[in-house]
Amino acid sequence: MFPFFFDPTMMLLIPALLLAMWAQMRVKSVFMRYSAVGSRRGVTAASAARALLDRFGLQSVPVHRVGGNLTDHYDPRNRSLSLSDSVYASTSIAAIGVAAHEVGHAIQDSVNYSPLKIRNAIVPVVGIGSSMAFPLFFIGILLRGQMLMDLGILLFLGVILFHIVTLPVEFDASSRALKVLADTGILSADEIGGAGSVLRAASWTYIAATVMAFAQLIRLLFLRGMFGSRD
Repeated sequence: MFPFFFDPTMMLLIPALLLAMWAQMRVKSVFMRYSAVGSRRGVTAASAARALLDRFGLQSVPVHRVGGNLTDHYDPRNRSLSLSDSVYASTSIAAIGVAAHEVGHAIQDSVNYSPLKIRNAIVPVVGIGSSMAFPLFFIGILLRGQMLMDLGILLFLGVILFHIVTLPVEFDASSRALKVLADTGILSADEIGGAGSVLRAASWTYIAATVMAFAQLIRLLFLRGMFGSRD
């Protein structure tokens, strides 16, 4: 059997790691490209977000500024939208596209979009599972405890579910964003293409995260087979 410190199953993660690296470089490259292109109307991303939220009757959802780069998010717990320093005051096509994407999440929340509700519901469980799955699994290997390994895998299945549900949530938010930007005229028809490029690039980070989660699951199953039957 392979020594414990040499884990050949790590090789299973290489394709997913390469995809994740490419996705990160892609989103940064595309965001930078369209961050340098100002929108014709010259509205800031924060103003665009406010206008779109108000259009859908979401006046109670505040738009905050948050530190960092691409840390933009919608928080369903307190129903607030946060835009990063690089987005909030920017009038670029990239920034407006990102802001509209977060508005898309707010709209999903307001209409009780099922995948978003499922994701929000499982977040606490996934948080526990993601922090405990690997420690339990590898303690199981050290102690030759099949039950601990199986429990680790079971907890990690919650992480897999989270990533699976995240994909339609993110794709739908981007679709809503591009539609409302076109309907309101905040971006012109030719500018919508640039916003779409930014959001499609961002979607690859979620795809890569899902692929990585599945690669990790396959790795755990391989390790379970390698060590689970030892005397």
